Amino acid sequence: MSEIFAGLALLSLTIWIYLFCFRGQFWRTDQRLSAQSLPFDQYPSVCVIIPARNEADLLPVTLRSLLTQDYPGVLNLFLVDDHSTDRTAEIARETAETLGKSDQLHILSAALLPPGWTGKLWALDQGVQKAMTLEPDYFLLTDADIEHDRANLSQLVAKAVEDDRELVSLMVRLRCQSVWEKLLIPAFVFFFEKLYPFRWVNEPGNAIAGAAGGCSLIRRETLTRIGGIQAIRQALIDDCALAEAIKSSGSRRIWLGLSDSTRSLRPYDSLETIWTMVARSAFTQLNYSPLLLVGTVFGMSLIYLVPPVGFVFGLFAGQWSIALPSFLAYLLMSLAYFPIIRFYRCSFWLAGCLPAIAFLYTLMTIDSARRHWQGKGGAWKGRVYEEIKSEIKN
Repeated sequence: MSEIFAGLALLSLTIWIYLFCFRGQFWRTDQRLSAQSLPFDQYPSVCVIIPARNEADLLPVTLRSLLTQDYPGVLNLFLVDDHSTDRTAEIARETAETLGKSDQLHILSAALLPPGWTGKLWALDQGVQKAMTLEPDYFLLTDADIEHDRANLSQLVAKAVEDDRELVSLMVRLRCQSVWEKLLIPAFVFFFEKLYPFRWVNEPGNAIAGAAGGCSLIRRETLTRIGGIQAIRQALIDDCALAEAIKSSGSRRIWLGLSDSTRSLRPYDSLETIWTMVARSAFTQLNYSPLLLVGTVFGMSLIYLVPPVGFVFGLFAGQWSIALPSFLAYLLMSLAYFPIIRFYRCSFWLAGCLPAIAFLYTLMTIDSARRHWQGKGGAWKGRVYEEIKSEIKN
């Protein structure tokens, strides 16, 4: 039994050496937008598409941040009211009127959701189709809960133009204020970075494709080339599906990075809200495969649980062949997690809590599969998409 445990501990250490040294340095937080700018006469036109479903509480802040962008080019906003039951459209209109920006804001009412579409993508598609009449150079696809830094759009466009990128996407700063947010939100970003190492995503020669749907700037010609939003209409993980569609269409010039100034205002005050957010799409990420689910549970246990358990067991049993590799794996794990903990300005000791956090995320993944098998998969804002399959094939 000790030999088996020693073998698992050594295997876990080997995996962490690979992750730390050879997985695109995913744990670093250095992929950021710079403060570069373009000459005034070079700024292209942009249409912002905002799908909004019951966002009346946040729009006075988030919509205002878009209407007051420090952007010299032509800017139009298209807010698609997706059958809201609150005052989403009215609040949006009042916000624009207060700022004297009514001419920049176009409010659309979403049509009934057709079969084979997710609600967000259907709303996005209607906004894009309407904005196409203006023939903008770029579309900014953004969520209604994102508060944009005043310079965000200028920096996104400068990155796209200067680096010749067809898609520039930001993992915005997620809210991290409550106890549960501090415990789980940095890990959410960490796991995302591990799946889609930003450096690899940003390399044209690498097939890894990822994006963050809350803030994505895409060329109009690129969106047309891949078949528009319709090409990913069934995707629950729509941001990465969009990035995959672009990279697989011939061009691999996309960019994904972190933002410290543009942030999501969506609160996750309890374990339940974070659990629901993760469980909505975790099984989708596994392509609804029971075999991949079993492999994921085993892999998460091997990578995150074996190091602390092996260290404690080996230490008290006097088995250094177990304790030493387990300790080294635990150390590498904590070192890899520390940069994102620091980025979110959380207490340094949380870096050592990753095994417990990973255990919770594993339970969320199992629950995601349970919900799917019960016909409740993909539930979000009153809609359930149990039959929709992810188009991601990474």
